[in-house]
Amino acid sequence: MNIKKHIPNFITLLNLLSGVISIVFFAQDQLTMAAYMIFLAAVFDFLDGFSARMLKAYSPLGVQLDSLADVVSFGVSPSLILFALISKSHGLPAVLWHDQNLLPFFALIVPLFAALRLAKFNIDDRQTESFIGLPSPASGLLLASLPLVREQLYEQQSLFYMVVTNTYFYIGMGLIMSVLMISELPLFGLKFKSFALKGNEVRYFFLLASIILIVTLQFVAIPFIILLYLLLSLIVFLADIQS
Repeated sequence: MNIKKHIPNFITLLNLLSGVISIVFFAQDQLTMAAYMIFLAAVFDFLDGFSARMLKAYSPLGVQLDSLADVVSFGVSPSLILFALISKSHGLPAVLWHDQNLLPFFALIVPLFAALRLAKFNIDDRQTESFIGLPSPASGLLLASLPLVREQLYEQQSLFYMVVTNTYFYIGMGLIMSVLMISELPLFGLKFKSFALKGNEVRYFFLLASIILIVTLQFVAIPFIILLYLLLSLIVFLADIQS
């Protein structure tokens, strides 16, 4: 029995477990811990692919298992966090049906689009070295950062805080992430084939800029990092067209 070929799948299951634990924390109204578990899931999501490349342990089972785990960790779990944030948001209007406010349910479109994005990814041979549409982990991490941003800005009670904790901001984030996941927007890949500067200039710039943003802005940096990723991808795409 070749144990090493099962190592990436085991790590993928840790990704899934992290997503499930995040849901448990959501059920206990511990949104901060729920968010941290999504970040941990992202670490395992990186490590399963990294270990598969290092061990040359690719398998069709691993591809499908990774997508199933990602639906939970970066689709279902973030949507529940978003559901809770909308329920507690500033300016929440009452759109009632049998005494239940319907607006928080907008958050539940996220796992639907995440599942669609992952299914498309599995059958799309254009996405071997780059992405078409926003990867579900990026969407999941942005949504998971929102309660951490809310907590970080709470004491300031600034205008920025009031904007990013508003009902329509949260709904907008859910809609934007959902559309971006299934869009035809070309995005550069984040995997390094080598550590040489040549051919990795954009990746190194993105990595350095992300570190600077995190050091200076902490959790508030995460939405800006996703925005930077989108803008750099657009620049790369336009440069490729003109070359």
